[in-house]
Amino acid sequence: MGTVATVDGTEIFYKDWGPRDAQPIVFHHGWPLSADDWDSQMLFFLAQGYRVIAHDRRGHGRSTQSAAGHDMDTYAADVSVLAEALDLRQAVHIGHSTGGGEVARYVARAEPGRVAKAVLVSAVPPVMVKSASNPGGLPIEVFDGFRASLAANRAQFYIEVPSGPFYGFNRPGAEVSQGLIDNWWRQGMRGAANAHYECIKAFSETDFTEDLKKIEVPVLVAHGTDDQIVPYEDAGPLSAKLLPNGRLKSYEGYPHGMLSTHPDVINPDLLAFVKE
Repeated sequence: MGTVATVDGTEIFYKDWGPRDAQPIVFHHGWPLSADDWDSQMLFFLAQGYRVIAHDRRGHGRSTQSAAGHDMDTYAADVSVLAEALDLRQAVHIGHSTGGGEVARYVARAEPGRVAKAVLVSAVPPVMVKSASNPGGLPIEVFDGFRASLAANRAQFYIEVPSGPFYGFNRPGAEVSQGLIDNWWRQGMRGAANAHYECIKAFSETDFTEDLKKIEVPVLVAHGTDDQIVPYEDAGPLSAKLLPNGRLKSYEGYPHGMLSTHPDVINPDLLAFVKE
């Protein structure tokens, strides 16, 4: 574990486990979490002999609580600094939710040879907010509500999100994990309120359409059909169509946080794609 300094002096915390000569797999977390959200996947791929890396986005987790830079262009630039510092070549970049947007923007701009494949899991691309060009998106009022709840009582909001829609624990018959709820809260509260507030705009309003069109490496798009955070129909299928070398894998009835609720299913699927 260590840190790298970006061009504006922000310190990005990262974990780097496994053989340095093994193929690297880089994990990009969702809002408002941290690299810790990838524990299951990092341990799984580490056991398969891969080098596994995950960082805390600026303003999240253990990275600097910076005053600025909470936008997708800066997030992608920070990843570029990390990839150069660790000299990552032929890496597989896997992003969940907001991290999927970060992956799309980074991979579209990455230096040749840096990226071998990418995976977008329950990811925000192409664009979340509703507009004339994206009539199936969520109304801006939804994201205004996120901002209002965060500003009013962030601690309570960060209990309600994982207790309900994030993991699908609000569905009848759901097997609720208090550990997942508590860990979500723990990760979220470690980050900066200003960064989380501004990141809502970044993940909801950024249009990744042109990024997706530029990505030439193979990309797996994995999305649950019961995603209550990033609705399936306006995300996974549309991203897969825009990608020149994309493939959609749908998970019937799975929630937004399916990486944590169903790692026994998702992890082997990710491995199969990486090994192809």
